[in-house]
Amino acid sequence: MNKPVLDVTRILKDYNLRAQKEYGQNFLQDPDILQSIADCAEIQPDETVLEIGPGLGTLTVYLAEQAKQVKCVEIDAGFVRVLKKTTAAYPNVQVILGDILQIDPATVAQSDDFLVVANVPYYITSAIFRHLLGASKKPKRIILTIQKEVAQRICNIHEEQSLLSLSIQIYGKPRILHRIPAEAFNPVPKVDSAVLRVDLFDQPVIPVDQIDAFFKLTKAGFSQKRKTLKNSLSATLQKKPAEIQDLLLSQQVDPNRRAETLSIEEWQRLIPLFAKQ
Repeated sequence: MNKPVLDVTRILKDYNLRAQKEYGQNFLQDPDILQSIADCAEIQPDETVLEIGPGLGTLTVYLAEQAKQVKCVEIDAGFVRVLKKTTAAYPNVQVILGDILQIDPATVAQSDDFLVVANVPYYITSAIFRHLLGASKKPKRIILTIQKEVAQRICNIHEEQSLLSLSIQIYGKPRILHRIPAEAFNPVPKVDSAVLRVDLFDQPVIPVDQIDAFFKLTKAGFSQKRKTLKNSLSATLQKKPAEIQDLLLSQQVDPNRRAETLSIEEWQRLIPLFAKQ
């Protein structure tokens, strides 16, 4: 089936709609870029795709060509009306009105074997990852078009971790597959984007019974990013700096380092020490 090249400006005008700033809506319509995103997902004919925030359906039709089913969750009722028309030729597309952050992903997908593909609003990137990775049934891979700088931080390109990068890396392997210039979107955002793919591990690299302690410790470490690890942990965990220093040194971690410089392995070595306190 020939995929239509959707004219975003015309569709918005015809349906008396506009990009909602509060939803961070920026639409892709370049067929080569849309095809490359779908290809990055390596969708198999028997797989179900959960698409978050499909907007006008510019990416949806490319996903529908490859997947068994595409479940689209769209928060904007006006766009749901358009989606049902732009995807009408694809019986394997189901459009759902709702907020993905309030819905269990597996319940929507109705499959034990699903993946997530989406061009998501920049401002909810972290929330979406937390929601997907915290679900009882996780997708087996996630392909998101997000802000380029955020994608770089997730992949630790500049050798500085963040809470988001750590959270993703304990569940899967992230990698940047494509960069997308801001000019490819309508309306044009202020920053470039990147296609990030995360292939989830069968089991997280942190034992399940240690994950809560891991996040408690890392959140404490990142709570005051400008401070040294010794001082940020001391302030948040309400322990004396000297005590924190001794605990860190016992695991060969310099107390004067900052949280973003620690690897997952180093954080994991610290968990038992602080769990005992």
